Amino acid sequence: MRIPKLLQAVLVLAVVYFGFIVVFDVILEQVIPSSLLAMYMFFVVAGVFMVFTFTDAGARQLAAPIKALVEDPSRRLARNIVFVILPLAAGWYAYEKMSPSFEAPVELRSIHPAPPTTLKAYGKSFDIIKMENPFRHLEKDKPDEFRKRVSEGAAVYIQNCHFCHGDKLDGKGPYAQALNPVPANFQDVGTIAQLQESYLFWRIASGGPGLPKEAAPWISSMPVWKDFLSEEEIWKVILFLYDYTGQRPRSFGGDHG
Repeated sequence: MRIPKLLQAVLVLAVVYFGFIVVFDVILEQVIPSSLLAMYMFFVVAGVFMVFTFTDAGARQLAAPIKALVEDPSRRLARNIVFVILPLAAGWYAYEKMSPSFEAPVELRSIHPAPPTTLKAYGKSFDIIKMENPFRHLEKDKPDEFRKRVSEGAAVYIQNCHFCHGDKLDGKGPYAQALNPVPANFQDVGTIAQLQESYLFWRIASGGPGLPKEAAPWISSMPVWKDFLSEEEIWKVILFLYDYTGQRPRSFGGDHG
């Protein structure tokens, strides 16, 4: 049985769409942003219909089911149903996308979700349980060198992070009120004071897209900083965070470092 051209186009788009999902979610184990997926699908849709309408015959075959639905008197009932459903579906989709919601989600959200055991970044794999800040030992061994690294971390923070987390590290940066959830307040004893440096490294390097499912339904707006900062820069920022707030990082044994 010959498949109508319009159905062929729909099937191709469906296969490509779910193919993207499988490649990113299953194979690459990465979250594909909805905006990026929409951009991909825009070009795919344009490409598919260019191919299917390349010839006059192809264009007529593609439009035939739609033309028959609109012009065939025997399909009046189906036509009326479609003309009611399509505007309602478009209106509902637009409403869902544009309607603001400030209610907390019904599901409980883990503020500090458990990190994975390993982190892949900078062309290598990190053991999050065993990894340590390579500059932390300078605090005792070479205090002057340690202060230099803290200052370098402060410069990286001001250049990249203070817009959301604030110049006082209190989560009240100029962009903070536009975000949901709001950025972390590092002055709060419930944030970095309860965490290990390796946890902060994973959290900063992975950003919002790297959060596990237990962090849903709210998704962090933090960028994937491993794409913008070097490994050393992230460690220096972590030194600055603890130094400025006067907190001490915890060890995996539960004691303060």
